[in-house]
Amino acid sequence: MNAILRWLYDLAARLARTLDWPLCVALAALMAIGLAVLYSAGGESPRLVLAQGARYAVGFAALWALSRVPPHRLRNVTPGAYALTLLPLLLVLAIGTGRSGRHWIDLKLFYFQPAELLKLTLPMMLAWYLNREPLPPRFGVVLSAVALVALPTGLILLQPDFGTAMLVAASGAFVLFLAGLSWWWFVAAAGGIAAAAPVAWFWLLKPYQKDRILTFLDPESDPLGAGWNIIQSKIAIGAGGLTGKGWGQGSQSHLDYLPEHTTDFIFAVLSEEFGWVGVATVLALYLFIVGRCLWIAASARDGYSRLLAGSLGLSLFVYVIVNGGMISGLLPVVGVPMPLLSYGGTSAVSLLAGLGVVMAVRAHKPMHGY
Repeated sequence: MNAILRWLYDLAARLARTLDWPLCVALAALMAIGLAVLYSAGGESPRLVLAQGARYAVGFAALWALSRVPPHRLRNVTPGAYALTLLPLLLVLAIGTGRSGRHWIDLKLFYFQPAELLKLTLPMMLAWYLNREPLPPRFGVVLSAVALVALPTGLILLQPDFGTAMLVAASGAFVLFLAGLSWWWFVAAAGGIAAAAPVAWFWLLKPYQKDRILTFLDPESDPLGAGWNIIQSKIAIGAGGLTGKGWGQGSQSHLDYLPEHTTDFIFAVLSEEFGWVGVATVLALYLFIVGRCLWIAASARDGYSRLLAGSLGLSLFVYVIVNGGMISGLLPVVGVPMPLLSYGGTSAVSLLAGLGVVMAVRAHKPMHGY
């Protein structure tokens, strides 16, 4: 019996040797909180919790598998992975489904959102490309990198899915930033976007997208229509106070005042039921995960690993900022989920897969201490 137990222990140790345990503990805590809040927000339905738990299991399996792939092997397949993930973006424009566009592909067993894959493969591609050139990148290299970002971003905007397109573009921008690109490039890009805003308003934005921007500026102008979502979300956040109303006691979600309370606005449910204490705890976990990713990036042994791990960590930071700003009225509502809290499969799996790549960067370089 002792020999069997020792063999099982050795097997588990070998299987888990590439995992970064501080990250795993933080992720497990976030997923546990997410399932608890989802149980309450979903009307205490075990079906939603079991379905999301299965998605977490798939995501963690992807995390473990990718953590075992040495970064140099991942680098070798990067161009092919980038190209392969562009194909579903074309397919979804033809056969996709969605309430306000074509965002998902119905695979019968589940809905697949192709754009989520680019949050991983686009940083991989840019890290692969920039690592082959002297850093900081020269003018021509920057233009080529911008083209690599613009292609998937443009395809996602055609769906249309502004929120996901913004996050995909941000993941690419972080790679360029970590590669040493001057701040003036980002200032010029912001100026170009501001200059193009009138054109986008009159020619590109859909009516519902215009309504979101107008509602962001003055939600009380249409409190029973376009402004309903953000008004109810702010009420839920304010009602939580310091310690919240208690698990399962959130009136905004249980009385169906708060829309999309299991997906985009689940952080408002957390705020109402667990208050400032719950919000601070979750934000501390997010900050730890991002900080751990940046520490791993700083300790990486090659440029590709450093750019990739850093950009994946910063991309998670943008997720949190955009969703938190959205539900609190500081940013327009763009349909961005809160990582590992919102109900959904493709987003959770792609996020965990990306963190598996970060763990691979650490596992395949000798480091001392934590």
